Amino acid sequence: MSRSATYPIRMLNPALRLRTGSRRAGHPHGVCKTGRGSSRSCNRIVAPGVPVLYQTFSISFEETGMPEQKRLYIKTYGCQMNVYDSERMAEAMGEHGYKTTSDPEGADLILLNTCHIREKAAEKVYSELGRLKPLKASNPNLRIGVAGCVAQAEGAEIMRRQPMVDLVVGPQSYHRLPELEARARNGEHPLDTEFPAELKFEGLSRRPGTNRGPTAFLTVQEGCDRFCAFCVVPYTRGAEASRPVSSVIAEAQRLVANGVREITLLGQNVNAYNGEGRDGAVSLAKLISGMEAIDGLDRIRYTTSHPNDMTDDLIEAHGTCPKLMPYLHLPVQSGSDRILKRMNRGHTAKAYVRLIERIRAARPDILISGDFIVGFPEETEVDFADTMALVEEVRYGQSYSFKYSARPGTPAAERDQVDPEVASDRLERLQTLLSRQQRDSQDDMIGREVGVLFERKGRKQDQMVGKSEHLHAVHVSNGNIVAGDLLRVRITDSAPNSLAGELTAG
Repeated sequence: MSRSATYPIRMLNPALRLRTGSRRAGHPHGVCKTGRGSSRSCNRIVAPGVPVLYQTFSISFEETGMPEQKRLYIKTYGCQMNVYDSERMAEAMGEHGYKTTSDPEGADLILLNTCHIREKAAEKVYSELGRLKPLKASNPNLRIGVAGCVAQAEGAEIMRRQPMVDLVVGPQSYHRLPELEARARNGEHPLDTEFPAELKFEGLSRRPGTNRGPTAFLTVQEGCDRFCAFCVVPYTRGAEASRPVSSVIAEAQRLVANGVREITLLGQNVNAYNGEGRDGAVSLAKLISGMEAIDGLDRIRYTTSHPNDMTDDLIEAHGTCPKLMPYLHLPVQSGSDRILKRMNRGHTAKAYVRLIERIRAARPDILISGDFIVGFPEETEVDFADTMALVEEVRYGQSYSFKYSARPGTPAAERDQVDPEVASDRLERLQTLLSRQQRDSQDDMIGREVGVLFERKGRKQDQMVGKSEHLHAVHVSNGNIVAGDLLRVRITDSAPNSLAGELTAG
């Protein structure tokens, strides 16, 4: 039995309906009615893990016997989850005769897979649509669609402002993309920003047998129930829901069969994963343990997490699961307890620091990455000093820091804003400290031997680039290395954002 859950969203999409699956009672910014599925939390100012901005996305895949008649161009904004979603949309359209292209001028269908996290995200999408107008004018058969979180938030407003848009589809409905495209070809202007009762993954076909690179993203959890005061994710991605264990394992096995050696598990709040297993709900730690049995899978990562969902078994997994890499992205956003409370983060600075200590006790060599917002509404210099003190205490190997920018419809947008010049000054000071810590972390790697999974060619002759266990980029000059090799490397040098090394004799 499923029931719907509706949240007020103010200036976002007033017709938005969240999919069922919330277990948390008494949301601070809306009433939640519980339904099926898993649920726990959200934390993002930025999209999960390393931001990927304005990426033109193009993949190749084996055709399914259909003639190569139509071409699909996808421009992907935002995070790794959007990259994953673009892959799945391309695969879905591939079953209907589309082949991806990196050239929008030769496309029959253009999709903008959008992100609503960044400042002025919607306006950037409208600007891109404006740049596509000449293509539409010169090719009446071209269809243009807007997908992703801006599509979810803006809804019909997109078609009102840009009538040339043929279809709009939210991030939870892209499994219906082939149907929407067919309707657009018939002269309709379909709009689908609902949160369907079924998970979209249940409506997607099995992934095609495609020769891939050595790394891949795999979405296991979506949505968020934390309602951080700065964040739009609960409104654009909906309530939390987790994929069944069998579905995740099956997709991981297919990825490995196609050449993948490292999988990053994705979720808006991935450590709240609570997927259905044979004997009931399964935690992220148990899912990782199950994935370790996949022959040929050498590395497992996950992102992004909320501190309140770092369970005991997940902390323990960092010390007991050999394939789980020693890297953890765990955003804190601020070191001020007053600001953390205003953000609705649900934890204190001291609790976060103690959590980091427990994680490092389980895996002493783990690299900790974090997110920070400076200039949050009502932040004082004292609050900012608390953030700097926390950074000094934790010592981050990687980090992502941003000046607060208001998101319409979120509680923080209605509060007293910090002077932009003050916020910029604080951001500069914070980034100076974080950059120094990152460089120290990299310099400490000189002389050490690490495992590197090589992914692509570098800029120099015979140079290959890969990632270490700690997610450091590593360059090695050796003409015998090919993408997919997992080799031991001795680090010889450190640059601002990468390491250099040489293969060990063994």
